[in-house]
Amino acid sequence: MSDLPFPRATRELAARRRELAPAANDAFDAFSHAVFADGALPEKTKQLIAVAVAHTTQCPYCIDGHTKLAKRKGASPEEIMEAIWVAAEMRAGGAYAHSTLALHAIGETEPTNSA
Repeated sequence: MSDLPFPRATRELAARRRELAPAANDAFDAFSHAVFADGALPEKTKQLIAVAVAHTTQCPYCIDGHTKLAKRKGASPEEIMEAIWVAAEMRAGGAYAHSTLALHAIGETEPTNSA
């Protein structure tokens, strides 16, 4: 039994996913390759974005994989940590911004629907 709170991703599991839904698996792989290819943003930047998003979505597999890929693409530990801090601020900022909903719910402010 592993000490990890989630099962390790393995090649066998990846192969099984592919066997169970080959068309969807192939489409996802193609989409992923297209998304992370160099374009207006270089792959390193895209991997740093992925590190930040992975921390926001709290996906342990994505955190592990994209952190390693960001490093492989030349991201420094400092760049990776800054991306994580951006994610932390955005997640906290969302909670702060959504306090507006609670303030409306408890009658502290009048709701407005202005654009």
